[in-house]
Amino acid sequence: MAVMKFGGTSVGTASAMRQAIAIVAGKRRTGVPLVVLSACSGITNKLIQIAEAAGSGRLEDALAKVAEVRKHHVDLVGELIGSEEIRAGLVEKIDGYVSRLEMLVKGIEIVGELTERSKDTFCSFGELLSTTVFAAAMNEAGHEARWLDVRTVMITDDNFGFARPIDEVCEAKVAELVRPVLASGVVVVTQGYIGSTVAGRTTTLGRGGSDLSAALLGAWLHDDSIEIWTDVDGVMTCDPRLVPDARSIRIMTFSEAAELAYLGAKVLHPDTIAPAVKKNIPVYVLNTWHPDSKGTLITDDPALLSGMSYEGLVKSIAVKKGQAIVNIRSNRMLGRHGFMNELFGVFERFGVSVEMISTSEVSVSLTIDDSTVSDPLIQALSALGDVELEHKVATVSVVGDNLRLSKGVAGRIFGALSNVNLRMISQGASEINVGFVVEEHDVAAAVNALHGEFFSGEHGGIFEKPAGR
Repeated sequence: MAVMKFGGTSVGTASAMRQAIAIVAGKRRTGVPLVVLSACSGITNKLIQIAEAAGSGRLEDALAKVAEVRKHHVDLVGELIGSEEIRAGLVEKIDGYVSRLEMLVKGIEIVGELTERSKDTFCSFGELLSTTVFAAAMNEAGHEARWLDVRTVMITDDNFGFARPIDEVCEAKVAELVRPVLASGVVVVTQGYIGSTVAGRTTTLGRGGSDLSAALLGAWLHDDSIEIWTDVDGVMTCDPRLVPDARSIRIMTFSEAAELAYLGAKVLHPDTIAPAVKKNIPVYVLNTWHPDSKGTLITDDPALLSGMSYEGLVKSIAVKKGQAIVNIRSNRMLGRHGFMNELFGVFERFGVSVEMISTSEVSVSLTIDDSTVSDPLIQALSALGDVELEHKVATVSVVGDNLRLSKGVAGRIFGALSNVNLRMISQGASEINVGFVVEEHDVAAAVNALHGEFFSGEHGGIFEKPAGR
């Protein structure tokens, strides 16, 4: 069996849903999949806007956007469902969700307070609506499918906005409610991103949590594979918007994929990797619009990895914009212990994550998200030493297994960057990441230079040009 997760762009329109249904139907020839869907593209953002409008007392604005959410899904039904009777029943279900959404809007507007718990309830409607339409469209197309409310199996803690599942409870629920349906030959269609507390309160796993849902369900079902269907040909050597000649990566390790995710690659949610690693389940990143392309296989299987050799050890280049460099200089660092503990204690107090770090005897340079820079943070850091800020910078990370142990790779990296001003350099402790910081306007030049250095030749079939290009 396999878990097939389709992202928002893969179910955002009637034609996209038809394409996804065709892919699921093709999969049924080799097994019965569990299908996990995101909300239609743009709907979760709209639901958050509705929640914020209700919380700030803008009732008319909120209800107008609710009407837009209804129209989107009713229009999908009109295009996908031929039977007038089935169409009417489906619109009635949609109106049921919309009525509850309107009641929630009015309640929040009256109370005048939007909590994380309420926001989770708002956001849940996107997946509930998309899966309701998709399951009906599958059955309409002659492929037996059953809709499942994932909140009956994804039982979480009550950390609203970023809930985490209670594994033993979830695994038991999956065995009770999901496995028998799949075993009977019926496709299960369910939601990603959302869950429920033991008391039945709706939660969410955080943005990007649909990938995590798919991986967790795959692990609990002990599936053969997890497929992430999106709108790109797998994990790319770099962002194709920066480098038109970017290629898709045929195969990579779990550690490489996780590192890329944390360093800014947009295809995978970082937490997706953990459940797959734990059960050693291969993850495929595939393109809904080019289902015959090979995409990317993420695995630690030595047999698969050994058959895909390549020149050099660089797999991909990740970029994270919107960063700031914080330089702290203090004589207190020289020959004394405890300074770094104090420094990172400041970031912990302010809830700020440090992305990249480089140190010398009397100074520390690090990067943080530019949006987290605040006057109170800088004042607290100034108690430790002289603080200097550099805004509008980006981290660029070169990722590949065993980079640190490979002779000449660092020389090639920095040789390619001879015409780019590097603001900071950091060697990843994981051995698979060499990172540096440039000003944002230098990102395109840096990435193109690196891509030309490492991906201009042949690489034993591990990289390929995306389909349609």
